[in-house]
Amino acid sequence: MKTLMKWSLEDYHNLINNGVLADKNVELLEGELIEMPPESPLHTYITSSGSNYLREKLKGLAFIREAHPITLSNSEPEPDIAIVKPHSHNYKNRHPFADDIFLLIEVSNKTLSYDLNEKKKTYAKEGIKEYWVVDINSRQIHVFFNPESDNYLVNKTLSKGTLKIQSFPDLELVIEQLFVW
Repeated sequence: MKTLMKWSLEDYHNLINNGVLADKNVELLEGELIEMPPESPLHTYITSSGSNYLREKLKGLAFIREAHPITLSNSEPEPDIAIVKPHSHNYKNRHPFADDIFLLIEVSNKTLSYDLNEKKKTYAKEGIKEYWVVDINSRQIHVFFNPESDNYLVNKTLSKGTLKIQSFPDLELVIEQLFVW
């Protein structure tokens, strides 16, 4: 597939503000409008249960956003879960920027290749400290941290046990409670 036209953040926001994308499920990634598939009930359930668990564990430490945009240099993706700095009043007039983000999580049912490749490259390039991909089909979590250039220096794949968020090293998460399969 060949890109016919690259879009800037300003172009993208104009499309949104003028209603052009009102009935479209798209996100902007590296200047390209990417059509996103509808969520399955299982995808929604795992995202919601994971978000609720994270809200309990990170109460007062971070703000949990579900399927809302973040603003990067030439992208405005909508990660399934974004754990961001808790100054939520700033988010009335803008979406979180890369330096507001502790962790991004994508829940993948039909988008695993996209999440493990294009999104991972974009997030690393933007300096997102930590990125997880929850693979619903294999019941695994791909964990990436320490971004450098367009990749992460550390990656691991887990299916059970405990997990720590790099920004909150004293907090231990139980994978089976975080993502209820």
